[in-house]
Amino acid sequence: MKLILRSLLALPAAAPLLLAPKLALAVPCADLDLPNPVYGGGGSAVTPTLANVAIALRSLPGDEEVTIVYADPGACTGYEYFRKPDPLIEVTFKYWEADGTQKSCEAPQSVVEFAHMGNTPALCPGDVPIPDGAAKFVAPVQTINVITHKDSQEKTINAEALYHIFGFGPGFAGRTVAPWTEPGAIWVRNTSSFVHQILAQSIGVPAAGFKLPQGNFLRDNQGVVKGVFDWGEDPGNLPDQSLGYVSGSNAKKGEDDGQIKTLAYQHFDQTCAYLPDSEEGRYDRKNVRSGQYWLWTPAWFFANVDEDGRPSNPLVRDLIGWFDGSIDPPGDLNIQELVVESGDVPLCAMQAIRPEGDLSAIQSYAPARPCNGWYEYISAGETDYQACETSDECDGEGEVCRLGFCEAY
Repeated sequence: MKLILRSLLALPAAAPLLLAPKLALAVPCADLDLPNPVYGGGGSAVTPTLANVAIALRSLPGDEEVTIVYADPGACTGYEYFRKPDPLIEVTFKYWEADGTQKSCEAPQSVVEFAHMGNTPALCPGDVPIPDGAAKFVAPVQTINVITHKDSQEKTINAEALYHIFGFGPGFAGRTVAPWTEPGAIWVRNTSSFVHQILAQSIGVPAAGFKLPQGNFLRDNQGVVKGVFDWGEDPGNLPDQSLGYVSGSNAKKGEDDGQIKTLAYQHFDQTCAYLPDSEEGRYDRKNVRSGQYWLWTPAWFFANVDEDGRPSNPLVRDLIGWFDGSIDPPGDLNIQELVVESGDVPLCAMQAIRPEGDLSAIQSYAPARPCNGWYEYISAGETDYQACETSDECDGEGEVCRLGFCEAY
């Protein structure tokens, strides 16, 4: 293990006293002219997806413009903002301008109107219940991607390797897994996060039992991508040693930015490792949709509801409906297309499902309105599904033209 030594150099006697710069005060969200704001809290797994949707919504004309204002301290922590709204606790939120600029402001925790988690509350410490008067709504499927530096020669990893790396520590004698033996090269999420909870449960290591330095537990997915990339970029380090895990949308952004790559993952009792996709660089999530890739689960929105079980806040109701396709998006936007381009999978493209969420048993799934051809065309740029304008053009018996492609039903 490398030790970094830092020496303290005394200032010359004549050196002037340098005053620390004043920190800029956080901007109150209430002081900003944010059109139709809708406040949410949750994990950073969905942040790239929400950002893409938020940027599009800010481009709408006039009164149609919507601002997503989102705090992402971790799935369970952000869910607590919704579950126990406290007007005395100030929270930092992110929001996005129409040109893609990300900004931040502060507001009381009690402004949160929806929550988003990749996991259910059952995985949060204390198995916290959904509050009275609220409900959960299934959201697109998210993956957990095990990542390494883009220049790493490694291509696969298995559950046993992760069990030893995280359960005993990268440098534990007799338990090392080459090349992941350097603690400083391995970055993980904080224990309240969705990706940490799901990965920990998958490999059989308690969420609070990862044997890594405290500084390796990072606040958000973007930090893990940066840590993995920065390690491999240092000329004194080996890119092969870098390791981390993030949500699929964060992994896709990191891959698009030329920073990291996803390792194929082999779960216990599987005979080979699977990428989330059919091949590297083709974002069709084929092995997720079939259930062969293990590290995935449907995500969830949480919102207060009316007597009919619908989100009581109209903007929250619209946002959830835009994500699942049950409500037409405003203007000429295609919100589901933005979700797909971000790396998440709408349920209409799934052939397998975990009906209870988290890591419940995988079952075959037949969506009411399948969208496999459309999904593959949007996510990967091509598909073997036959293009169509009407069902009469479909060659297969019983096929139906859906979203421009022939589906089995």
